[in-house]
Formats: sequence, C-alpha cells, structure tokens
Amino acid sequence: MAFPLKISLVTALLLLTACRSDPIQFHTLTPTQLSGASGGAEIQIEGITVPPQVDRPQIVIRQGNSGLAILETEWWAASLVDELRSALVDQLVTSNLQRRVSLRLDVQRFDSIPGQYALIDVKWRLRNLSPGDAALLTCRSTLQTPAGPSIDELVLAHQNNVKRLAALISQAIGSQKGCPSP
Repeated sequence: MAFPLKISLVTALLLLTACRSDPIQFHTLTPTQLSGASGGAEIQIEGITVPPQVDRPQIVIRQGNSGLAILETEWWAASLVDELRSALVDQLVTSNLQRRVSLRLDVQRFDSIPGQYALIDVKWRLRNLSPGDAALLTCRSTLQTPAGPSIDELVLAHQNNVKRLAALISQAIGSQKGCPSP
C-alpha cells in the first residue's frame, strides 16, 4: 500500500514541476534618467486612448504583415494608458506656472516589431485652461525609433518615442505657432 502512494506522490510532484511557467517580466515607459523637460506650463492630462489591440497588460508585438502576438511573460508595469500617462507626466515636468494647458492624446497606432522598430502615431490636442483663453491646437505626430531584437530594446525604443513626443508637446506649448514637426 505504501509503494503505490509513493509513486502517486512522485508523479504528482513531477507533474507540478512540469507545469511551472516562466516568470513574468515587467516593463515601463518611464526611463530611468529623465531629461528635465523645458517649458513653463502646468499640464493637465485630460485623457489618453490607445487602440484596443494593445490595451492590455501584456506587451503585444506584430508578426508578419497581419499577425499579432500577445507576450504572456512580458507585461507593462501598469496598463498601457497609465504607462503613457506616467511617462508623459515625468517628461513634461514644469517649474513655471505662467500658462495652464490640458492635453488629450488619441493613439492611433502603437506598433512593436522586435528587431525593426517601435512606432507611435498619435493625435494630440492642447487647450488653454486660463480664463478667457480657450484656444485649441490639434496635432498629429508619428514617431518611429529603430529597435533591437529583445523586448528590452523594444521598450527603450518606445521610451525614446515618448520622450520625443513630450518634446514636441513642450515645443507647441512654448511657441504658440502651431504644430511642431518631428
């Protein structure tokens, strides 16, 4: 009676060991070193939308011309919307509160292709919050950065895109001359 119990126990342990999954790796769009953004405005982020295909905790990459892969062990540290919000807030750090603006982002594409590039195509709108000054500026920016084959290199390329987007937004706030070119 003891021998079948031992075999059952060993079999159960082997099955449990075989079911072990790889650990989840978490990634962020906020770089470790911030550049300190320019500009003198208080920026309120009204809202951010992203395409539903990438609106998930897992990183989604393109495969071929029509395929997508959801990476079950490579996750964003927060939702993609929260990651974008956090990274932009950190990049748009300001010190002089002479001008108050609100920002709305509508991400059209957020492509991740390991070994090729990271791309963000975003419509963004700035609106003055100062009393009597409700001028609007609506722009569209498409930013693409080459990426290495690893997910870490892909995330770094996305961080670079967010940094460049923040610079364009800061430039638009400071100049009041329309949409800046990337």
